[in-house]
Amino acid sequence: MAIGIPRSARKLRKHLSADSLYALVRKEFEAIPDSRDPSKSPIPLADCLMSAFALFALKDPSLLAFDDRRNDNNMKTLFGIGQVPSDTTMRETLDEVAPSLLRPVYTAVFRQLQRGKALEPFVFYKGCYLLSLDGTGFFSSKKIHCESCLTKTSKSGEVTYQHQMLGAVLVHPDFKEVIPLAPEAIVRQDGDTKNDCERNAAKRLLQQIREDHPRLGLIVVEDGLASNAPHIREILKHQMHFILGVKPGDHPFLFDHVIKANDEGRATTVRWKSNGVQCEIVFVNQVPLNESNQDLLVNYFEYTEYDSEGNQIKHFSWVTDFTVTRANARQLVRAGRARWKVENETFNTLKNQGYQYEHNFGHGDKNLCNVFAMLMMLAFLADQVQQLCCPLFRAVWQKLRTKRALWDNLRSHFRHFAFTSMRQLYDTILHDRGKEVPLPDLDDSS
Repeated sequence: MAIGIPRSARKLRKHLSADSLYALVRKEFEAIPDSRDPSKSPIPLADCLMSAFALFALKDPSLLAFDDRRNDNNMKTLFGIGQVPSDTTMRETLDEVAPSLLRPVYTAVFRQLQRGKALEPFVFYKGCYLLSLDGTGFFSSKKIHCESCLTKTSKSGEVTYQHQMLGAVLVHPDFKEVIPLAPEAIVRQDGDTKNDCERNAAKRLLQQIREDHPRLGLIVVEDGLASNAPHIREILKHQMHFILGVKPGDHPFLFDHVIKANDEGRATTVRWKSNGVQCEIVFVNQVPLNESNQDLLVNYFEYTEYDSEGNQIKHFSWVTDFTVTRANARQLVRAGRARWKVENETFNTLKNQGYQYEHNFGHGDKNLCNVFAMLMMLAFLADQVQQLCCPLFRAVWQKLRTKRALWDNLRSHFRHFAFTSMRQLYDTILHDRGKEVPLPDLDDSS
């Protein structure tokens, strides 16, 4: 299995193991204020939050399946939970939690990564990280809804209620791993169209990312929906760079200027061959984004691949604030194409590798659906950190070959044996120590 981490990054970092991460998450949950009446709320908020986090860390398929763990000593030992709430108590409690209160937990994990220098291999260009943003849906119903639901009305007048989030992950073209930052819920007041919804959510998200990480060098990479003047100005306002997809149908004014520059010999072309494929980059600096914002000058570049007969087989185009040169053009193309990792390595993983991203664990009347989504992404972050920094986790994954097999073994061992740490649990799976447990003495006379 090609895991994709350079040897220099494959170091044992105990403070980034599952045990340390879970303890850190628990500590951050304890700092979240609990506004409930203590006399009516016997189970602490931190226990409810940590139980929901454990639900997603264990990849249980439903709250009903997780409910069987209420008396499991491993919950207390490995996740630091005093009392596991019932499914009803968990839903009612977390429905009152503002999703924004979970942002510091993500930041705390990120700080641990920085202190352990685990993020250094992710630096991509000019000291900056690639930050890929994209929106995705995780709930849809024609009946169940809450005050935050987006609504979509069909031509027949039928209303569909939806929940969506705007994800933000650090990516690198060479690595399978991604590092999620706290996502932003796309809520009803964000607008009536996909463009408006994502644009308004992105405005909040960029502000929050800069507040959480004031000195972090970032290059925002997104698809063509993001290449509009208000969004670009918002990125620049927060002292971030950008590489955004563009298409001729959406930016005719920009492409007219590119064509004119090419006709006048002001465009630069870089060509090379790779594995029998002809590769070509064409770039033009300082062209207006669109007719309404001619003062906003961007630098355009496109990448095309041709087969041996000269037929175009791939084509992409972007705008950026970086001056494009022969020296950096290929690097910028790699950055632009890395945008897909927010879909392939993030959302597709959550949907198809055991996280049950589109399962309705509970909707609630206020915040529950969005809180569950943020806790699931937090569990995914913990898994990605282990994949990046924990050799034991990677060894177990490599032995079992798939993430689904890893989660199945994790749940089975968790249910049938008592452990003192996640490290012991992983070690038991890796070395098949569960098979060494002696059978109980049975009385055959009965």
